[in-house]
Amino acid sequence: MVEFSPTTIGELRAAVGDALAAEEPVELVAGGSKRALGRPPQTPRTLDLSRLAGVRSYEPSELVLTAGAATPLDEIEEALSENRQMLAFEPPDWRALLGSSETRPTLGGALACNLSGPRRIKSGAARDHFLGFRGVSGRAEIFKSGGRVVKNVTGYDLSKLMAGSYGTLAALEEVTVKVLPRPEGVVTVVLCGLDPATAVRAMTRALASPLDVSGAAYLPAGAVPMPAAVSVTALRLEGPGPSVGFRRERLLAELAGAGDSTVLEDQASVAFWRAIRDVEPFVALPERTVWRVSAAPARGAEIGEAIARGLDAQWYLDWGGALVWAAVADAEDGGAAVIRAAIRGADGSGTGHATLIRGSAALRRAVPVFEPQPRALAALAARVKESFDPRHILNPGRMVEGV
Repeated sequence: MVEFSPTTIGELRAAVGDALAAEEPVELVAGGSKRALGRPPQTPRTLDLSRLAGVRSYEPSELVLTAGAATPLDEIEEALSENRQMLAFEPPDWRALLGSSETRPTLGGALACNLSGPRRIKSGAARDHFLGFRGVSGRAEIFKSGGRVVKNVTGYDLSKLMAGSYGTLAALEEVTVKVLPRPEGVVTVVLCGLDPATAVRAMTRALASPLDVSGAAYLPAGAVPMPAAVSVTALRLEGPGPSVGFRRERLLAELAGAGDSTVLEDQASVAFWRAIRDVEPFVALPERTVWRVSAAPARGAEIGEAIARGLDAQWYLDWGGALVWAAVADAEDGGAAVIRAAIRGADGSGTGHATLIRGSAALRRAVPVFEPQPRALAALAARVKESFDPRHILNPGRMVEGV
């Protein structure tokens, strides 16, 4: 396998141009922590982007940071912590889940996969904080979009298109993101012993209140990271200390009739939500296939229970019920048919999408990793791919076979 490791945007363009001339596709790799996401690549070349790294511009007063796309997330977080700031979309670290512990997640990788943690319900997805970028298309053309201001209205907002494209449209060389102040305090109100449907109603009620809940998750009895004989419904509050204390008491009063409650303070709360973010409940189940299902929040419990009825599966909820994590054992198709039928529901009218997050290479080749698109949407996605990468040089087939 031929490997290129550019250090500048010019060298990156030359490497893509060389692959284009040779008609040999390339796999884009930066930190390498997410190589097991998506369909397995089958390319004769690897484009190592790891040297396109480093914080290039950081303006704390403007809440804007620009860095090489391959800058490790821990370096980004270290720079931000010096000014008590953070990446508000809470990018997850799935190295333990995916078995890639020797690698380093990067900022560009999190944006290219549009990965967001529990705070998404309050602060939005990674794509909502992606202000601009510079990169090289599959035509071997350097282009950029957006800039270093939050309200940027010049041209098309291509950052939203790049987010979630898994490197199939362009090789990112530089990215600009919006950052936010780090909360002064954090607590988590925990309700114990709720059944799934009641838990979803409690989370919905809390999220609809003026109490500014920034995390809402439900874990069945015995689930890590808070093993207990009863289920756990967790609601996070963040902000200035006095405000957090006031809202905690209001939330406890609001949900007083829902069941027994307790509170996780400070570091215990931080550790709990880090475990939810990084899918720690399923790290200890390495033999199971892991799926991520996104649907309407009110249907989260219904979908989780339907999966458990049809499969040997464990599950839990994040995003107030809008995100269902499921770990499946002993299913020929990894549980794809049952899970996607659960999304459609008994009457076939349900909507949502299921993504295969952890599975063998053979399984990821055999079943659709991402939710199959309706014909019109699939045709549109194919036209977008043709516009940016007409010869299918960049990560071909990573998301959809043949594209």
